[in-house]
Amino acid sequence: MLNLQVHNQSQSIRTLSPLPKPFLHGNGPAFRPAQLRPSFKKAPKIGVGFSPSSNSIKAIFNLTAEKSTKVKAAITVKPIVSDPLAVEKLIGTLVLELVSAELDPETGKEKPTIKSRAHRSLFTDDDGNLKYKTEFDVPSNFGEVGAILVEADQLTETYLKDIVLDGLRNGLVNIACDSWIQPKIVDKQKRIFFTNKSYLPSQTPNGLTRLRGEELNNLQGDGQGERKIHERIYDYDVYNDLGMPDSILKSDLGRPVLGGKEHPYPRRCRTGHPKSSKDPASESWSLSVYVPRDEAFSLLKTAQFSATGVYSALHAVIPFVESILRIGKDKGFPSLEAIDKLFNEGVELPPEIEKLPSWLKILPNFFKSIANTGKDILRFETPETLKRDKLFWLRDEEFGRETLAGLNPYGISAVADWPLKSTLDPETYGPTESAITKELIEKEIGGSMTVEEAIKQKKLFIIDYHDALLPYVEKVRQIKDTTLYGSRTLFFLNPDGTLRPLAIELTRPPMDGKPQWKQVFTPSTGNSTESWLWRLAKAHVLAHDSGYHQLISHWLRTHCCVEPYVIATNRRLSAMHPINRLLKPHFRYTMEINALARKVLINADGIFETNFFPGKYCIEFSSVIYDKHWRFDNEGLPKDLIRRGIAVEDPKAPHGLKLNIEDYPYANDGLDLWDALKQWVTNYVNHYYPDPSLVESDEELQAWWTEIRTVGHADKKDEPWWPVLKSPQDLIEIITTIAWVASGHHAAVNFGQYLYGGYFPNRPTVARTNMPNEDQTKEEWKSFLEKPEAALLRCFPAQFQALTVMLVIDLLSTHSPEEEYLGKEMEPAWGDDPVIKAAFEEFNLKMQELERIIDDRNSNGNLKNRTGAAIVPYELLKPFSEAGATGKGVPYSISI
Repeated sequence: MLNLQVHNQSQSIRTLSPLPKPFLHGNGPAFRPAQLRPSFKKAPKIGVGFSPSSNSIKAIFNLTAEKSTKVKAAITVKPIVSDPLAVEKLIGTLVLELVSAELDPETGKEKPTIKSRAHRSLFTDDDGNLKYKTEFDVPSNFGEVGAILVEADQLTETYLKDIVLDGLRNGLVNIACDSWIQPKIVDKQKRIFFTNKSYLPSQTPNGLTRLRGEELNNLQGDGQGERKIHERIYDYDVYNDLGMPDSILKSDLGRPVLGGKEHPYPRRCRTGHPKSSKDPASESWSLSVYVPRDEAFSLLKTAQFSATGVYSALHAVIPFVESILRIGKDKGFPSLEAIDKLFNEGVELPPEIEKLPSWLKILPNFFKSIANTGKDILRFETPETLKRDKLFWLRDEEFGRETLAGLNPYGISAVADWPLKSTLDPETYGPTESAITKELIEKEIGGSMTVEEAIKQKKLFIIDYHDALLPYVEKVRQIKDTTLYGSRTLFFLNPDGTLRPLAIELTRPPMDGKPQWKQVFTPSTGNSTESWLWRLAKAHVLAHDSGYHQLISHWLRTHCCVEPYVIATNRRLSAMHPINRLLKPHFRYTMEINALARKVLINADGIFETNFFPGKYCIEFSSVIYDKHWRFDNEGLPKDLIRRGIAVEDPKAPHGLKLNIEDYPYANDGLDLWDALKQWVTNYVNHYYPDPSLVESDEELQAWWTEIRTVGHADKKDEPWWPVLKSPQDLIEIITTIAWVASGHHAAVNFGQYLYGGYFPNRPTVARTNMPNEDQTKEEWKSFLEKPEAALLRCFPAQFQALTVMLVIDLLSTHSPEEEYLGKEMEPAWGDDPVIKAAFEEFNLKMQELERIIDDRNSNGNLKNRTGAAIVPYELLKPFSEAGATGKGVPYSISI
């Protein structure tokens, strides 16, 4: 069983406390060691000019004869274990204290709190949640309740969902908690929960001012020590935990630190693991995964989608594939038929695998039982793309279509200049001029127009990985069974709105005493040799696009760049700040899934490095792209389309943009989603900032934006393109961009992974062999001419790589049963404000309308990039979905 605990067990007394099902391995009982230290050093407070004390609020134990009101409190707790008897034994009481929002008018000090002890009810609600109840005697002069202090008098941590107060003069008071409460033997600090009413800092009721600052201080930490699993500290660090420099199994697992002048990168959450003995700049390797406690995956009825379930699956995929293949890792598929058998017949599991591991429950559709023998087989679910057309992956029409309606719609750009030239140093990388000539392009487009006319009319487009990849070619070719080129792929926009591939250029820089090699390949219609060379060149380009998609469009631009926003929001925006409450659903689970990725996906010798180009340089490569190309102001959809030359501003056009490719499914659906999201954000922001000066005077908001720019993205802090934050309109653009990246952008590049990549010849993740006409020998060329299909199979990923990726991308494409979709469910704090409630209801209606709009587009025969014989409809930005790998659904957050 994998140990995900991070605290130092040797330095604390432990007791066993029940562990929720999402943290289970197997079917046995699970317990979380709870640290029983009577006290521990508190982090010094920063950023607020006072020193709070746990004794600074005094409780009323004996009320006077003054007239009072009976107020009932109903507390909802999510169960940690399913056995109600075990819960009864292990969970004690919760001590609650009501905090007045007002200061005492006579003393000018905080009013004493009203304290009561809540006991568990014998009944649960319809969702199986535990209910606690208590009563308060609230004097008539107590004023409005602004917060509740909670202390857990028990031995186990508790997931507190919400508290509802009934009986107050101003009606029901709702307090959404959604937080883990630690027993006071672990954490003596009382937890602070504010009511659902939101306040800007300047509007904070005077009775809550100190608590507002204290709670922010509680979350900030001091940058010292190793974080413990129960803590809620949000702090920054560089990516110094991806390598394993101390490994005794392999000597080449050290990796550069990402973040800093040499390798610019966003910051991640600090864990404080001990330093490596061999590389003091790096942390030592650990299986532990710290994230602030409330960022952890929530309790689920189905445990397989917990953090541990996902981690176990990803961690176990590689040894599992090794055990069932029982062949060398470098062995390829002998035929295309052998690939098809993965979906038709499957792979029989060896007899030593008597029982399927529990993590396989996440992927139930893959495993079938052979009725006659009782044996288990691994049989992959056939992707919808393959079901509709077994040869879809070979068709150039599909190659062009997926550029606009596939897994990586961010790669395509308009050609702006001719001739094509590299910006790299010719002394190192060879001549800068492209081998794609004007004459070749004009021949391929049938002489219908000149290259200059095609560029002017926005008919010529490119996927250009030439300069990004060329510096890595020599290094990557030193990795066994891996090769690389710099590449350019040109497309022509047909009159019917589809893209026609025109040419692929592959380039090798000068190396090994040989000069630069470059070659252009075109889709021949009559020459068999040229046709097979084109297919091989296309396999290389698709491998480049698969790696770029996974490392840049997906990991870097969503997961990685969003984490600093999560950290800054918790450190600088109070829980009662309206912008905190607006952003909170967009950050759900992101920090935990990122922490898991650092352990099994992007780590040294992890799934990315062993199965995607550029191998061990994967994350270093993403640092280079971040340094050269990432800009916050271009991360919103409209600016991204303009940057790539796909759209131009046009006030008369829908969305204020004119698309140069009118049938661009990702852009068409995405702009509708962007507009609806921006209108929701606009209504929300304008409600809380009716006076523009409130934005600039909001010290929490300004500290938040400053920290994102100067700490979270510290390596970009001096860039001139960062948006200013002086008006509601500035804030609307910033918030919409962050929310879009976490929702629409991530959904577009994540949830279609198995749909488009499950049949891996359509999206190979690595190319293993050079083109047969590069430095060809007579024997190699003869072999290619005699068996070109065998050459293509040798270029494809090995069996081990293919099966590993297929299992992983199915898992990563899957919606959990409790997914929260954009605009579907209302946050409690939003529902308590009538104006915000009405604005959200409008947003929800727009999401429902977008569902219908996308269905209509997918049935419009004039839209060739989303309809036609065997064409899979484009649904990746359809807002809602059921659980599973559905190829649709836009969650609020990056939750997988």
